[in-house]
Amino acid sequence: MRKLRVPRSPKVILGLIILGFFGLLMIFGPYLAPYSPDNTSFAPLLTPSAHHWFGTTSLGQDIFSQTLVGARATMVVALVAGLAATMLSMIVGISAGYIGGITDDGLSLTSNVFLALPGLPLLIVIDSYLPVNSRSNSLVIGLIIALTGWAWGARVLRAQTMSLRNRDFVESARIIGEKRIRIMLSEVAPNLLPILASSFLFTILYSIGAYVTLAYIGLTSTSVWNWGTMLFWAQANNAPLSGEWYWFVPPGICIALVGTSLALLNFGIDEFINPRLRAGGLSGRQRRRLGLPRRQRLGLTSVNRTASRTPRLSPTTSNSVSP
Repeated sequence: MRKLRVPRSPKVILGLIILGFFGLLMIFGPYLAPYSPDNTSFAPLLTPSAHHWFGTTSLGQDIFSQTLVGARATMVVALVAGLAATMLSMIVGISAGYIGGITDDGLSLTSNVFLALPGLPLLIVIDSYLPVNSRSNSLVIGLIIALTGWAWGARVLRAQTMSLRNRDFVESARIIGEKRIRIMLSEVAPNLLPILASSFLFTILYSIGAYVTLAYIGLTSTSVWNWGTMLFWAQANNAPLSGEWYWFVPPGICIALVGTSLALLNFGIDEFINPRLRAGGLSGRQRRRLGLPRRQRLGLTSVNRTASRTPRLSPTTSNSVSP
């Protein structure tokens, strides 16, 4: 049994560190905030200092506290949407690819419809019909975003499932009488874990962008602090035009860092599932030990060639052996 090898690429390590940092902010951010994000007792528009690391808003609110508190809502919505969309895409994609026939036609048509519909306008329409109380519920917002972000992953999983349903191990399970659901969950789904992980990361990134966009244009409740709400109030008070960079730069950097960490982790998954990219996760010393070039040439794939242990026959030996 082959041992599962985790990529040791610096990109993956850096991505895990950044994502883990924001995961800790999601849990402990509201407790680490020095002030309440709604506290207006400070002087307005203070530049960053030792007392207010990111300055204050036009109402005298501490921006650093808003950034810490806003990490929880942003990350919770992204995780809820990522999990829900991944589960939905797994159910639809694997069922369509394995069952086939009318089921495949119906599920594929549904996926194509959701792919054809523009995501952001659909989110705006759905959000406009929500009650006012639901617009401050992170769980409801996450499920709505998942409704518009599952179709792409379902199409990819369907294509991969169709390539697996006729493999020998699937045929063996079918011959011995395994149920269809058990085969899809026990035989097909484990072979799609790298693709599911990549789809999960991509959906989280999409969810963060969608949630921040909805908050930025004012469609979510402004009573719940998140990074999009911070950008909304900064834009409403003309912070970019007034040169108050410390108001909108912190949430923008946080969004960019989370997106960068997810992209780096996605590169790591590609290195894990693609043999042509696995050499990219090796250090310079490991590449020299394996006989690989220190830097890959553009368009070429490094190959580890080991010397053959079979001795080559010299010309004299070959002549003596020949009749």
